[in-house]
Amino acid sequence: MANILDIKQEISGRVRRRRREGKISQAELAERSGVSLGSVKRFEGSGEISLSSLLRIAVALGYETDFLKLFERKNYQSLDEIINAK
Repeated sequence: MANILDIKQEISGRVRRRRREGKISQAELAERSGVSLGSVKRFEGSGEISLSSLLRIAVALGYETDFLKLFERKNYQSLDEIINAK
């Protein structure tokens, strides 16, 4: 099971990869998202960011719908489905 630090690093790494795939600089992402350049740099380096800023970055990169799936309730039909979902 991943710990919080692992999760933060994984998310910030994914954002960095998406930004680079789109050939977007950190400064351009900051401008597009309305998040300060310092916050973008800190996030990509340490994973530290407010939820509001993370959502702004996701919108700027076109990944806002991923947040709508977060903690989405699954409708399991049986106990076996729950056990096998792990």
